[in-house]
Amino acid sequence: MQRRERTRHLIELGGLVQKAGLVDLTDDDRATIYGALLELAGKARSDDASDTLALWKRRGKRAFDAETEATERGDGVPGH
Repeated sequence: MQRRERTRHLIELGGLVQKAGLVDLTDDDRATIYGALLELAGKARSDDASDTLALWKRRGKRAFDAETEATERGDGVPGH
């Protein structure tokens, strides 16, 4: 059961990478995607980490909300 939950979690995280547009922006270059994620992790470990994480959270929530609204209106996914 834990293995299935972990697999689902990893699939959802991969979906976020896709949803953010990183796959298309990098031509599905995994080294580039990994490097970008490492850069983000480094920023999240910096002195202003709490501000950075709060900013990312706000942006993510707005994007999720916009997607939900577009889906409810039948507009599809914004930006796609």
